[in-house]
Amino acid sequence: MKSGKNIKGLIFDLDGTLLDTLTSLWYCSKCSLEQEGLKPLPRENFRYYVGDGALKQVERYLKDTEIIDPLKLPPDPHDPANLEYYYKSYMGFLDRYSDHEVRPYEGIPELLKELKEEGLRLAVFSNKPDRAAAGLIKKFFGSTFDIVYGKKEGLPKKPDPKVALLIAEEFGLKPEEIMYLGDTDTDMKTGRNAGMFTVGVLWGFRDMEELLKNGADALVSKPSDIKGLL
Repeated sequence: MKSGKNIKGLIFDLDGTLLDTLTSLWYCSKCSLEQEGLKPLPRENFRYYVGDGALKQVERYLKDTEIIDPLKLPPDPHDPANLEYYYKSYMGFLDRYSDHEVRPYEGIPELLKELKEEGLRLAVFSNKPDRAAAGLIKKFFGSTFDIVYGKKEGLPKKPDPKVALLIAEEFGLKPEEIMYLGDTDTDMKTGRNAGMFTVGVLWGFRDMEELLKNGADALVSKPSDIKGLL
């Protein structure tokens, strides 16, 4: 078992870890689906649609929707050939409503302030499109983070460890000196693949069983628990 005692930097997931974005993700899809004459889906479904990037999220929810306004003659949502069409529709709303009813999880702002004061390096690595990720981090956390990576063209998304390792390189730290924190199986795989101390957070979108099954080195039930791992 890796130790969290020599940690000098932390990499945080965004959705479900730093910020509660579930309502925003659901709302953007709702706007897109209704515009196309398709059935909106329950908000809670998005706990499982999200985590692997916006394109995969759209692919997942299209499988569960159905046409409710045939007069609009929308492209068949179940035909993979139309995925790009619906992805562009969703992204149009995400650009407008990425901060819709978004809030930091309780205790996160205080935790980040303490970590910053102690001289630890802080980064964000998200599968959320880079522009949306950067905008949310700036709005809610200002210049708290040293590095922010959303999904960028030419860079692989999680669970590929390449970006996590790029962050380590930019920090001038070894992977084992970094704590990686997230709330999904994708995050646990990312941290493990990068050789980092991998922590599952229990206030996010998924459950304890998923995090343990996918290799969490430790679990925390509230942000202040993270200090106890350092």
